Amino acid sequence: QLKLEKVTLIAHSLGGNIALRYTGLYPDKVDKLVAIEGLGPSPKIIEQRQETPWQDRFRKMIEDKRALSGRQPKRYDSLEQAYARMKEENSFLSAEQARHLTINGISRNEDGTYSWKFDNYLRVWESVDLTIEQIHQLWESITCPTLLLYGEKSWASNPAEDGRDQYFQNAEVKLFPDAGHWLHHDRFDLFMETLNEFL
Repeated sequence: QLKLEKVTLIAHSLGGNIALRYTGLYPDKVDKLVAIEGLGPSPKIIEQRQETPWQDRFRKMIEDKRALSGRQPKRYDSLEQAYARMKEENSFLSAEQARHLTINGISRNEDGTYSWKFDNYLRVWESVDLTIEQIHQLWESITCPTLLLYGEKSWASNPAEDGRDQYFQNAEVKLFPDAGHWLHHDRFDLFMETLNEFL
């Protein structure tokens, strides 16, 4: 809308997934793309999911979304409690990073407690989506230089190992040692160095 293309996109996880799809749909609008663990479920997980009939997956998604509608966000009595949870959840973060993410990732509730700025509905992956073939076609349509970043200790599957890198025309996969799903926080200096080199 602001007519800023061509743009450089840098996105993480679900954001990376969206950026990859956008770039596949509008390859002429993106100059460079960095997707941090953004390819979505691995081929192995997709195969396991498809063993369950799609109607059952659809019903389960509806049930899970309904269950989330009644779920109250976790409340912390203090910023220190939330900070401790942030550190517990990601041991790679420095104390400074964990504090920054806590302060900027939390809201104060009316009763004085704190809750994360997070949409609980994102905990449930949609059961209805493009087919895997259509997603591969989008990846194949990406023409700009693309960087796919993965953490060595992440739960996410490395596309250079699971074969998904074959669907990209102009992509490089980089694995970050001693990093998890939030590799841009876990190895911030290496991430910035890699990013600056790429850009």
